[in-house]
Amino acid sequence: MAVPEIWAGVDIGKEHHHCVVIDSQGKRLLSRRVLNGESELLKLVADVLELSRDVLWAVDINHGGAALLLGLLVGHDQHITYITGLAVHRASAGYRSQAKTDAKDAFVIADQARMRTDLGVLRPGDEISVDLRTLVTRRTDLVCDRTRQINRLRAQLLEICPALERALDLTRKGPVMLLTGYQTPAAIRRAGTSRVTTWLKNRKVYGGAALAKAVVEAAESQLTALPGEKLAATMVARLAKGVMALDEEIAELETLIEDRFREHPVIQSLPGMGTLLGAEFLAATGGDMDAFGTADRLAGYAGLAPVPHDSGRVSGNLHRPRRYHRGLLRAFYLSAFASLRSCPASKRFYERKRAEGKGHKQALLALARRRANVLWAMIRDGACYQATPPVTAAA
Repeated sequence: MAVPEIWAGVDIGKEHHHCVVIDSQGKRLLSRRVLNGESELLKLVADVLELSRDVLWAVDINHGGAALLLGLLVGHDQHITYITGLAVHRASAGYRSQAKTDAKDAFVIADQARMRTDLGVLRPGDEISVDLRTLVTRRTDLVCDRTRQINRLRAQLLEICPALERALDLTRKGPVMLLTGYQTPAAIRRAGTSRVTTWLKNRKVYGGAALAKAVVEAAESQLTALPGEKLAATMVARLAKGVMALDEEIAELETLIEDRFREHPVIQSLPGMGTLLGAEFLAATGGDMDAFGTADRLAGYAGLAPVPHDSGRVSGNLHRPRRYHRGLLRAFYLSAFASLRSCPASKRFYERKRAEGKGHKQALLALARRRANVLWAMIRDGACYQATPPVTAAA
């Protein structure tokens, strides 16, 4: 992209944005607070384009409250760059005033975009990638909620019967289902193994007989009813039903994710990159490798490329970068781990790294780095993964 004539920095807010436009000398041409609404933002875009058609927009948030502005700018074929809020905060210390205002932040955003040439252009993802980002984000929230709900359930169950809490694996459906009907040792003892087994079988719980036997043994180990047991049992039942409701919603979201991800067979062809991990990859990158330029930049964004940390006579000191996408690193790391069972090439590479003296985690990270190169080339060429490269016939 050629050097623009003007730069428009926008400090994003939930209700209002503040836009400052500067020229090549850093002179303010426009400073305006604008409501986060379509008509007001369209007028802002028109006024900025009147100053010059050659403009680079810069924002400090690329989602949420910025979605409407970004959508309008994309509709007007505008170039957009993104500067993190932390970078803006640190850069503000180098400007004269110590005041903190939206107008100053917008000016810093515009001025940083004017001076820096290492900022990537913000590219909107396609419809599928945007949908997957929404679905993956919602699923992540629900999984976190489920973990918190299970922890509350364990804590509440400890106030009734510690032996029962130890006997139940609450990450599985059967034990959680059991707690919707039986919560106290006395109730489990009265029902007995046979009745609990039948109750679980009617609800299609796998391994109901073994589960019933375990909980009855735990209930028989405690004959004392603790104070507040009745109310605690009610809370346990409510929490268990909440976990099951979250499980149902997570399953529905995974079905939606799978339906949307089917349109990306190239990514799914890479061994170990299943539906959920592939969807997380698309949600993090948008599926557009042009935004990274090279496989090395993709690996750096995922935290798989070490950066030097040298000073003085100390050289060759490498460590993981502090700024990287945690979700993308997770997708690459878990897919590399899964590929060890389904991809002979990945297993051979992993075993070679272990033979070189690397630990399990180091070898997996090295494999994930190699797979980042492969996946980047696959998406660039639009080609599915092949275990062995095709043999070219001699001319």
